[in-house]
Amino acid sequence: MNVTPKLVIGNWKMNGLREASLQLATAVAEGARSLPDDVRMVICPPFTQLDRVAEALEGAGASVMLGAQDCHTAVSGAHTGDISAEMLADTGARYVLLGHSERRQAHGENDALIRQKVQAAEAAGLIPVVCIGETMAERQDGRAATVLASQIDGSLTDNFNGVLAYEPVWAIGSGVTPSREELERTLLLLRGLLQSRLKMDDIRVPILYGGSVTPAQAPTILSIGVLGGVLVGSASLEARSFLRIAEAASLRLSSQPLSGPYRS
Repeated sequence: MNVTPKLVIGNWKMNGLREASLQLATAVAEGARSLPDDVRMVICPPFTQLDRVAEALEGAGASVMLGAQDCHTAVSGAHTGDISAEMLADTGARYVLLGHSERRQAHGENDALIRQKVQAAEAAGLIPVVCIGETMAERQDGRAATVLASQIDGSLTDNFNGVLAYEPVWAIGSGVTPSREELERTLLLLRGLLQSRLKMDDIRVPILYGGSVTPAQAPTILSIGVLGGVLVGSASLEARSFLRIAEAASLRLSSQPLSGPYRS
């Protein structure tokens, strides 16, 4: 029976020079060879290292794929310092992170802009990974559900066929994660919101968790059946820790058929 692989995405953020990036990506690609087919890994390096990482991932196939950290809404033009989705696809990238909390906060990106980026990514053949999440203040005020609903409604296209990443802003970089019960409740809420937003009975959009994911926490987080994988930050900057998280993901099989954004 075909199963849906867990997706383990590494976001390097603004880290990595040429030689170190090549070594890290090569180590991940080599380590991924021993992983079973029930897990897929994605590396999202800085733009300057996309070609370098693509070189390291040659021959890795679907076990480790290339992703990027953002894209512009336009195909080309007078946009100094920006990168289009078509340019990313040209490097061999398959995935692109959009709406990360750091982009929303530090660059003032709103849902409408993120939705335009999703459209650009889809048009270029990339798989968009849209990040959503509430702040500590929104959580304490009891507005988390409202915020998540608004972000899903505003950021996703009607025919969205990508990946949703739930990253509570209050957990990122803090070393704190939601309890298993809290995370399960939130994931069920998100599944319901997706069904309402996309007007589909059979949703194929995987939901990832991101927020201080470590090798020690990964087995518990990934044991939640509805979870489609994890979005990893600092732990993806070291091959051994990133691979340990992927190993934890490989132990948790999904019963859903292979489809949608897991296409290879």
